[in-house]
Amino acid sequence: MKRLDRRRVEAVLFLLFFFSFFGILGHFMGIQNMISTMMKTAYALLIDTVLYIMAVSVLAGALGRLLIEFGVVRLLEGVLAPFMKPLFNLPGVASLGGLMTFFSDNPAIISLVNDRNFSSYFKKYQLISLTNFGTAFGMGLVVISFMIGKGFVTAALVGFLGAVFGAMVSTRIMQKMIKGKVEEDETVPARGDEERISFRSRGSVFLRFINSILDGGKSGVDLGLAIIPGVLIISTLIMMVTFGQPAGGYTGAAFEGVPLLPRIANLFGWLFKALFGFHSPEAIAFPMTSLGAVGAALSLIPTFMAKGMAGGNEIAVFTAMGMCWSGYLSTHTAMLDALKHRELTSKALFAHTVGGIAAGVFAHYAYLLVSWLL
Repeated sequence: MKRLDRRRVEAVLFLLFFFSFFGILGHFMGIQNMISTMMKTAYALLIDTVLYIMAVSVLAGALGRLLIEFGVVRLLEGVLAPFMKPLFNLPGVASLGGLMTFFSDNPAIISLVNDRNFSSYFKKYQLISLTNFGTAFGMGLVVISFMIGKGFVTAALVGFLGAVFGAMVSTRIMQKMIKGKVEEDETVPARGDEERISFRSRGSVFLRFINSILDGGKSGVDLGLAIIPGVLIISTLIMMVTFGQPAGGYTGAAFEGVPLLPRIANLFGWLFKALFGFHSPEAIAFPMTSLGAVGAALSLIPTFMAKGMAGGNEIAVFTAMGMCWSGYLSTHTAMLDALKHRELTSKALFAHTVGGIAAGVFAHYAYLLVSWLL
């Protein structure tokens, strides 16, 4: 009976929120214009943004698979390994996890964690903190490629450094919160002290090349398809509460709306400007959307650029926060569940929230410094 009552309360609250939200939009825009704008915005995002992101994902996926197949990732792992302990308090082999998520997406770290040869190099609390470490680099290649494709090379690279800083903050906060609260069972690798994981390739060089670009490209298509719901649903709703009425009044065209989010953001505009250098309150829509899906957040960039709301500083901050957060609200629970530590979800979310903010602040001031030097 109590469960039934709870369901009824949820239903009533949902209906109140649903009709209130769309009632406000319909009141200002008109019901017909609201529905028309919703459909046309979703269609424009699908054609102009999703397909572009999918193309970037296909090329990035093919490149990533080639780098893995021909040992470049292994080479990079050797270069990056010495930085893991001082920056992240992780063993050198953790660099492989960061590279794997950079070239694909957050869940890639789980496939490594479940490999006993990989996990044997970590203490328990370090292994769990890989949820935060790996997420900070999720879809990194796609995000950076997208920003560079829009002409922001320097800003994208500064944003990458911001994401690294955010990863360091998030990972260390997570470790500090859980160290001593989980069972510590440090194990010794089976093959001496060498931190290596083997990737065996078979076939001729030509066949490996063809298979790599095709398999990598296919993973890019899968990623492009996976972001469609997030882009069309989340981004459409975010845009409709971000952008306002055009000069001639509502027409039902794409990218119209009621600027509820900027009005709320204006209350904290001084804070966002101090932390991130945002000059337009609408810019806060990008990091907010990144909480759920960074692919959906990327769909905001073309409109921001067209409206003059995004310059080099904003792109640097967007890259840093987009990479660092990369949809962690929708993946952290599943990742920790795979590690059998779902009870630590709230701690992981808190640590990563702080890490993402730190990434944005770092990117803003680093971009100011780079701009001054150049």
